[in-house]
Amino acid sequence: MAAPPTDSTISVVLSEEEHAAQHEETLADVDSGVGMSDAGYETDSARTTSTSLASSAREYPFENGRRYHRFHEGSYHFPNDDSEQDREDLTHALMIDFCGRLHFAPIERNPQNILDVGTGTGIWAIGMGDQYPSANILGVDLSPIQPVWVPPNVRFIVDDVERPWLYPQNHFDYIHSRHMVMAIRDWPKLMRRALNHLKPGGWIETQEIHHRPYCRDGSMLLDHPVAQYWGLVSDGLDGLGVDSDATLLLADMMRDAGFVNVTTRIFYVPIGKWPKNKTLKLVGSYWRAILLDGAQPIALGPMTRGLKWSREQVEMQLVEVRRAYMDEWVHSYMPLYIVCGQKPEEGMILGI
Repeated sequence: MAAPPTDSTISVVLSEEEHAAQHEETLADVDSGVGMSDAGYETDSARTTSTSLASSAREYPFENGRRYHRFHEGSYHFPNDDSEQDREDLTHALMIDFCGRLHFAPIERNPQNILDVGTGTGIWAIGMGDQYPSANILGVDLSPIQPVWVPPNVRFIVDDVERPWLYPQNHFDYIHSRHMVMAIRDWPKLMRRALNHLKPGGWIETQEIHHRPYCRDGSMLLDHPVAQYWGLVSDGLDGLGVDSDATLLLADMMRDAGFVNVTTRIFYVPIGKWPKNKTLKLVGSYWRAILLDGAQPIALGPMTRGLKWSREQVEMQLVEVRRAYMDEWVHSYMPLYIVCGQKPEEGMILGI
């Protein structure tokens, strides 16, 4: 895994006061590309506080044996340590193999500006940079965990997407988010911001798994440990102001925000090797491995912060959950929702 960037090559968004003071300068930089290093991170010699802020952003706090983000500490309830980054990259590989592409929104062949909301390790943004060399790809995340060496058209900043955006309105051709449903507190506000910052005719796309185990043949009962586990995670997040079931509402929220041509594609990701289809059997095997590796990091924040459990209580719960994931007689899956919407433009024809 690549080493984190040095203090001089990372840009961290400033406080609310500094945020406003640097507004005009930042907009100019976004348009012109000024202040971006070859390493993919923004640098800005005019911002004398950037270095100290960058340094503090990597002074990661530890909780229950796992490492978490420092910037806006506590607003995201899952770890950012190396094992979680590896799991995120494995999930990306599974998504690409399963879906066969990085995106579904029908963006033009030569997009100019693309925003990746909650970029994580930056692996999706890097792939888009390779696929669209004409585009400027901006990845935003609370953690500076992205690699240093990236395509020249890819850059990253540390920021909170639920704060006001500094980017110009009518700026992006395409805004993407993936696996953010357990992080965002106010999706309607985020949708409205995205609408304002997209160019007329631009696209938004969310790729979200609904983290509830479904079963069509009744083999997973309500008291199955895996079903109970995800219920507890959901309850814990709810206590922290996050609706993990928002996946089911994203299309309606896009329409309510003003997007048109909203479409939903649903893929069914099996848990385990129960499908007869060889491809789905392989996908299910990998997805179960990802969920098993994620059992602790997914549970710790919601259950200790949201439900006020002790770490010991969580670990005891996980013993049965890990065993239950291996129940081959349970034919469960999780639905993956790909939701796309377009910003209206005068005279556009609805329907895609």
